[in-house]
Amino acid sequence: MPELPEVETIINDLKKKIVNRKIVGVWFDAPSLIKKPQPKDLRFKIKDLRIIDIKRRGKNILTYLINPKSKILNQKILLIHQKMTGHLLYGKWSFGKAQDKQKIIVKSLTKGALEEKVNNYIHFILYLDNGWQVGLSDLRKFAKILFGGKEEIENLPDLKNLGPEPLNESFKVEKFINLISKKRGKIKQVLMDQNVIVGIGNIYSDEILWQAKIHPFKIAEKLKIKELKNIYSAMKQILKKAVKLRGTSVSDFRDAFGKSGGYAKMLKVYPHTKRSYGVGGYQREGEFCQRCGTIIKRVKIGGRSAHFCPACQRLKP
Repeated sequence: MPELPEVETIINDLKKKIVNRKIVGVWFDAPSLIKKPQPKDLRFKIKDLRIIDIKRRGKNILTYLINPKSKILNQKILLIHQKMTGHLLYGKWSFGKAQDKQKIIVKSLTKGALEEKVNNYIHFILYLDNGWQVGLSDLRKFAKILFGGKEEIENLPDLKNLGPEPLNESFKVEKFINLISKKRGKIKQVLMDQNVIVGIGNIYSDEILWQAKIHPFKIAEKLKIKELKNIYSAMKQILKKAVKLRGTSVSDFRDAFGKSGGYAKMLKVYPHTKRSYGVGGYQREGEFCQRCGTIIKRVKIGGRSAHFCPACQRLKP
């Protein structure tokens, strides 16, 4: 699932291309993606609205819109959560029929990265007034789309209950310590809890804990102040670096132009290439820790995998 650096990369890309553009049409072939309003109503409700901003809240992409012809400033929001395999692309697409003529094929008219297979699962398109389009590619069709008034969307539990943004200047180490030191769960799970801190998932929790030398099974409320400061510092450094390198692509993630992110080569414990995925699970385990040479281990935690160095990240110091 795209995490904070991946979503931030897409936001930064699209902001340069679609702000001040008008939406002139919508196409989709997977109505289940649209949770609000009724899919059939979205076409006429969003048409002719102008995009005035695009922001990220956690892993959610929020596109702010207004009706340029209305005298009342009544903002709307199109919310897209990319879930497991979704990513938003800026390009142009055409439609054709499969050989059996039962299935519509969406084909990129933009040469290069957008023609890559991972970018070819287009199920939702916004048509813009400059002839370009924003397409949602989603192999598994788990993404979520909502549209409504600004206050209505911003007050949905999906957004209202989210924790603080880890890269905000106002999120100081004291606030981080106060949050984490009250949690009874395992630290990896706490870091991935979007109601505690937003934007951190399986990839970056592994990397943060490796850099901080903290075992993923350590109980959050039992961590020492020094350990919490180390986690905070690692979190800031790694997320900032991952944003700078345009996210991590070990499987499906691509930026708004269909290109892979550059942070995969920086990963220390998380599987770092698509070849790292094998039948039966991840294959990073068994490699040597880049810091001490000990063999990396993988364990299950809450249905997810955690990768760590048993020497650098001891459960009992």
